[in-house]
Amino acid sequence: MQPKYKILIVTVLICVTGLLVMTNLAVTPKEPTWEDVLAEGRNGGYKIIETKALWEKYQQGHEKMLLVDTRQDWEYRTGHIKGAVNFPMEPTWWSRWQKREAQEQFLGSDKSRVIVFY
Repeated sequence: MQPKYKILIVTVLICVTGLLVMTNLAVTPKEPTWEDVLAEGRNGGYKIIETKALWEKYQQGHEKMLLVDTRQDWEYRTGHIKGAVNFPMEPTWWSRWQKREAQEQFLGSDKSRVIVFY
């Protein structure tokens, strides 16, 4: 084999190894801020309401609302808002994408009711 090809093969192997190492490094997630929550809500087409406004709507008739607790099953079982239903979901776009069809079925076809995810 010619020296040029050997150098090329070694260079490619070094680059591939470097890419594999870089893609497997641990990434420390950033602590989300309230601004991050608002931005993600806007990007997803959600309306964000604060706790006080939610409490007022809840007192006016929580039977008309669908409260969705997105925590894991065991967290839901340890306590949740009265009337809430559980739909466990990791807070990542990948999880939302994977569960989109199941979520559509879970939420139903009534587009007029208030749905609150927490």
